[in-house]
Amino acid sequence: MAQTQTARPMDGTALARRIIETSAATAAELRLRTGKAPCLATVLVGDDPASVTYVRMKRRRCESAGIVSRHVALPATSTTQDVVDAVTALSNDPDVHGILLQHPVGPHIDERAAFEAIDPAKDVDGVTMHSFAAMSFGLPGFVSCTPGGIMRLLDEYEVDLAGKHAVVVGRSAILGKPAGMLLLGRDATVTYCHSRTADLPSIVQQADVLLAAVGKPRFIAGADIKPGAVVLDAGYNDGNVGDVDFEAAAERARLITPVPGGVGPMTIAVLLEQTVAAATLQLGAAA
Repeated sequence: MAQTQTARPMDGTALARRIIETSAATAAELRLRTGKAPCLATVLVGDDPASVTYVRMKRRRCESAGIVSRHVALPATSTTQDVVDAVTALSNDPDVHGILLQHPVGPHIDERAAFEAIDPAKDVDGVTMHSFAAMSFGLPGFVSCTPGGIMRLLDEYEVDLAGKHAVVVGRSAILGKPAGMLLLGRDATVTYCHSRTADLPSIVQQADVLLAAVGKPRFIAGADIKPGAVVLDAGYNDGNVGDVDFEAAAERARLITPVPGGVGPMTIAVLLEQTVAAATLQLGAAA
């Protein structure tokens, strides 16, 4: 009888810790040289419990890494112009080096207009059109944090993407789309799938590298994972479950990210790393 394969978990928590430690050391050095600490401003519209928790967690991580955290809380009744004005003020403030507008902002607000009010030099969350273009063309800039974290995980586990078939399930502007462009930039052959994709399982079954980013619990069946595939689960749903049926997928995959402890910690680590990098560039203290 053939033995069941057990996937090796991709430990995002440990890698994120190392990235944050390095960022903290760089931030401390920057403060010694310039007298200023990196500053990340967070903007939260309304009081959605999940968003409040995410922002609080990011602010705590900032403090532990020697990054100043400034918070702007806007009421849920804010208009698009209110949010744009708040973000523009932060873009114009020389003491703020990075800006994070917490997603989502509410259906009555033009989120894209709000994102575009972020100065590209301070777009440490990688959400502007400028950042997406830089990612797509392989130019210097800030990557979207979750896709950037995913790429760091792939590098950490020495996953060679050249010539591999990467399937991205999800096409959001801040996760699926930029992740696909980053994978393409590493010479993977990329297929985007979404809610209107016909016969999704048959495409998933072809994936050497699978990225699940749909926000639906256990949406990807373990039986559809190609034996030996690398599985990256960017979903986080109620009950601490991802978008992939982890237990079943782990019996077929070679590498797989757990939920929690896989992609999530990497998102914050990249955010802090890019904030320190933005501060370094803005303060003219690049090595």
